[in-house]
Formats: sequence, C-alpha cells, structure tokens
Amino acid sequence: MTDWEEFAAEEPELAATVRARLEAAQHHVLATLRADGSPRVSGTEVSWHRGHLTLGSMPGARKALDLRRDGRCALHGNPGDGSITGASPDVKISGLATEVTGEEHAAWASEAQPPSADSHLFRLDLAEVVTTAVADDQTHLVITLWTPERGVRAFHRS
Repeated sequence: MTDWEEFAAEEPELAATVRARLEAAQHHVLATLRADGSPRVSGTEVSWHRGHLTLGSMPGARKALDLRRDGRCALHGNPGDGSITGASPDVKISGLATEVTGEEHAAWASEAQPPSADSHLFRLDLAEVVTTAVADDQTHLVITLWTPERGVRAFHRS
C-alpha cells in the first residue's frame, strides 16, 4: 500500500488528474465490506489532510463501522452525467482505510469543522488507481492502471 503523498511524488501527472476529478464533485461512491462479506455502497466525501487522501463519515454510520472492522474499500469518483471524456476521466481507487484518532483527529476536526466533532475520519492507503478516458481520436478507451508494485500501465480497449 502507498499513501497519497508517495503516489503523487511517484506519478504527479496521474495524481493531479485523479485529484482534479475527485475535487470536481462533492459526493462520490464508496464500497465497503459488511460483516458477512457482502458489499455495501455508500455516498462519501473525500478530502486531503496532512498529505493523505481521507474519507469522512457521520458518527456511527454503517460505512464507518464497516471500515473499522475491515478497512478494504473501493472509491468511485462521481461520474457526473455518465459521459467519459479525455479531459475528465472516470476514476476508481481501491485500498485500505485506517481510522484517524487521538490528537490527529482533534486537529482535523478543528481545521475541517465537520458537522459533528465526533465524525469519523479515515486515511486511505492506495492499492490501485484506475482512470478510464476516451482517446483523443474518439476511437477507443484508454485505461490507466497504477499499482505500487508495477507503477503505471496503459491499456487500450476498442
């Protein structure tokens, strides 16, 4: 797993593209694992705190309880109107969420001023980042895949 700062240092162009897409909309889709292993899909907001990609949650929300028990998750950036363009690719991230607690949580709550001071904050370590865009010539999709082990790879799909 890699944190956001390491990812951005290693792949600044891809990180900038992903961050711009995530910052373009307030709400995104988060998939977590229920206790029985089945998926749960929830809305979520993301931000960056002290160089880390973070997810917030209302106190005691099911997604927060899921992440406390099993931090594996996937984040799908808001797809907007559903169209994929080269300038605004579809973004998906999978990784491991770890709850931020103690003094770091207090500092975040002071800075971010969430609706409730006991809101949950999770730091997301990255296992995979994927963007999907239409090629400039509009003839195929370009899928960019990054993993810590293999770096960036691009695939073209007609």
